[in-house]
Amino acid sequence: MLANLQKGEHGYIARFERHEKHSVEKVWSMLTENEKLATWFSELRIDELCKGGIIKFDMQDGTFEELTIIDLKLKSVLEFTWDKDLVRFELYPEQDGCKLVLIEKIETITDHTPRDLAGWHVCLEVIQALLDGKEIKSRRELWKQWHEKYVVAIKEVSEIQV
Repeated sequence: MLANLQKGEHGYIARFERHEKHSVEKVWSMLTENEKLATWFSELRIDELCKGGIIKFDMQDGTFEELTIIDLKLKSVLEFTWDKDLVRFELYPEQDGCKLVLIEKIETITDHTPRDLAGWHVCLEVIQALLDGKEIKSRRELWKQWHEKYVVAIKEVSEIQV
């Protein structure tokens, strides 16, 4: 399911919502434990899991971008900077698992925005597959499919007047 994209007064919001058949604790560990984080986003590593703490993004060229944790509520909220934007994960307990919400607050749409959104989309699918004990054969092929859809979605939302 494509992220819900909206244009606001101060940029854009992309909201992904997934219902996981796993507990908040299991999903939270995928987001915050480096060994599990590496299985779905190998470039990220949490240095300090606290408000004001640091997540490092390996640029794959010997350098690291530091992302700052803006908001943290254990087993509930993890929000951090993403260049000029913000990425927020929220978890809500449900009777048969939990709801995982990923919100990206986007200051300005760029050529890279559909790439990021397709990337987050695939990350959520990989998290779900890993939790379900399944494997995604080609993340790259999956990303290509979603990238095309996000290019169209971004074009449509960019044309909306606020």
